[in-house]
Amino acid sequence: MSVVENLEKIKQNIAESCYNCGRSIEDITIIGVTKYVSVERAQEAIDAGVVNLGENRKEELLEKYEAIGSRANWHFIGSLQSRKVKDVIDKITMIHSLDRKSLAKEINKRASSPVSCFVQVNISQEESKHGLAPEEVEDFIHLMEAYDNVKVAGLMTMAPHDADDERLRGIFRQLRALRDKIRDKHLPYAPCEYLSMGMSNDYRLAIEEGATHIRIGSSLVG
Repeated sequence: MSVVENLEKIKQNIAESCYNCGRSIEDITIIGVTKYVSVERAQEAIDAGVVNLGENRKEELLEKYEAIGSRANWHFIGSLQSRKVKDVIDKITMIHSLDRKSLAKEINKRASSPVSCFVQVNISQEESKHGLAPEEVEDFIHLMEAYDNVKVAGLMTMAPHDADDERLRGIFRQLRALRDKIRDKHLPYAPCEYLSMGMSNDYRLAIEEGATHIRIGSSLVG
């Protein structure tokens, strides 16, 4: 199917999920995850109206950025090595994988203005996933006060791909509760308004549990 057709179906699903939980579709940002697809397919997503694209490797980001440039808002959604920050920092709109002080320090050093970051939280506590343990998040965010060029825009998590709906909802609710707790502190360096959670297999549930940014790859671009 074309990206246009896929996007139409995704938008219908978003509308239904928003209706189910009394939210507005305007609250939801679709990030088209274009890792593993061609520049041409990424361009097709932009032509369909997807203005936010997500990449998880420096090399693929730079390749697509060279071809597409600022026609897209670029989101770095994978684990970012500190030594690669300098190569991507002036090209990305948001980083979804802030999970250690050394990375924050490098972002602060290399950025010319504040960068919106999601702090990655390993809610499911899977060994294969990156991110802070839930109990580490508050202390970590307080450390971010020292870095003028790091703005904690929200929290991110990745749920297990094979979890049932009940477990998925529990994971998303836990992240939302943690986000609410931090947001309610009204920290100027960590407004923590957003939740980056939900992918092709679970974004409908994530929206119903409070997601603001959903990362859609296979359902959108294949």
